[in-house]
Amino acid sequence: MSTPRPGQAGPDPLQYTRLEAATAHLDPPFVAVDLAAFDANADDLLRRAAGVPIRVASKSVRVPALLRRVLARDGFAGVLSLTLPEALHLVKTGVTDDVVVGYPSVDRAALAEVAAGVDRDHGARVAPMVDDVAHLDLLEACGAGRGGRPPVRVVLELDASLPLPGGRRRIGVRRSPIGTPQALAALAAEVVRRPAFELLGIMAYEAQIAGVGDRTPGAPLRAQAIRAIKRRSRPEIAARRAAAVAAVAQVLGHPVPLVNGGGTGSLESTGAEPAVTEVAAGSGLLASTHFDAYAAFAPAPAAFLAIPVVRRPGPGVVTAQGGGWIASGAPGADVLPVPWFPPGLRLDGQEGAGEAQTPLLGAAADRLRIGDRVWLRPAKAGEPLERIGVVHLVGADPPAVVDVVPTYRGEGFAFG
Repeated sequence: MSTPRPGQAGPDPLQYTRLEAATAHLDPPFVAVDLAAFDANADDLLRRAAGVPIRVASKSVRVPALLRRVLARDGFAGVLSLTLPEALHLVKTGVTDDVVVGYPSVDRAALAEVAAGVDRDHGARVAPMVDDVAHLDLLEACGAGRGGRPPVRVVLELDASLPLPGGRRRIGVRRSPIGTPQALAALAAEVVRRPAFELLGIMAYEAQIAGVGDRTPGAPLRAQAIRAIKRRSRPEIAARRAAAVAAVAQVLGHPVPLVNGGGTGSLESTGAEPAVTEVAAGSGLLASTHFDAYAAFAPAPAAFLAIPVVRRPGPGVVTAQGGGWIASGAPGADVLPVPWFPPGLRLDGQEGAGEAQTPLLGAAADRLRIGDRVWLRPAKAGEPLERIGVVHLVGADPPAVVDVVPTYRGEGFAFG
């Protein structure tokens, strides 16, 4: 069923009318982004960050025109990219001059470009992520520091998951192997020891706070447990991050220039830490259904997939073409797209959302004709945009498609 987000009575009928009017000339399937909702979400991210600069997580957007749009606003500064090739593409095409790569890379061609100073040739800064000496070795093997080249600027990642008593298990995602200030300082010392590198900063992403909703419909005990984990984790990571920053600053002999943390779900708590210089956010701009489960904020749905009704198998059911844009993660209902417009539709529990067809059940199905559209919201923001070439940007006054812009895929790239 179309699921209302916290603080909302349900899908906005005015938005439905706007999207339908603006795209009446288009044949589905297509993706539309409501610019009024996108801009409102950007405003809300800035409010929640309370003056701390926001680095835009590009993996949740994947549309260069939308990245340019948000980066043009005061308060947003730089990009946190998914891959190193993507970072270099954003620099070469002038989308940004400041990219931190959110994950380590072993792409030798891209590493060689960074080692050769390709980013500097474009007046930009691309900082690869490092959490192992092996990453430094690979960069050197790809030419870092060779022939008097300027040092490669790198960012170290501190694991931000919540350690449990005994230290053998943690709550969070499996990211960096470096979890203590001492271990991070030791890696920082190795970076400083090698003339091929310059230590730009530190990143720590507390996924158990930023990436997990704490208002799960129909699962009050789970929501209560998640809120308890967040309450326990916030002071722990704040203290450990501050200690890590202090330890690395001692190695450098000066303050750490860049300390990145958090995500859309933790802007308030992460941004309030004195050690943090910037926060990251991206998904909150498009507001996938993942963010319907957060109690503290309610972004406006901005990204939609329109698919056509092609069959009417019987009373209370229609079948739409395509629609099976499943998000990554452990299999479950929370990775499926959600029927949003018209209200009153739900996925069939036997078929879900399929590559070829998506049956839709509910009273609203009897009001749909062959050729009508159903509007789905993706479970995650960026991933569906790997499947389509262009996005239709919808303006509000009057409702119209104001631009058709390419995704990375539409530009001929697949970055992950």
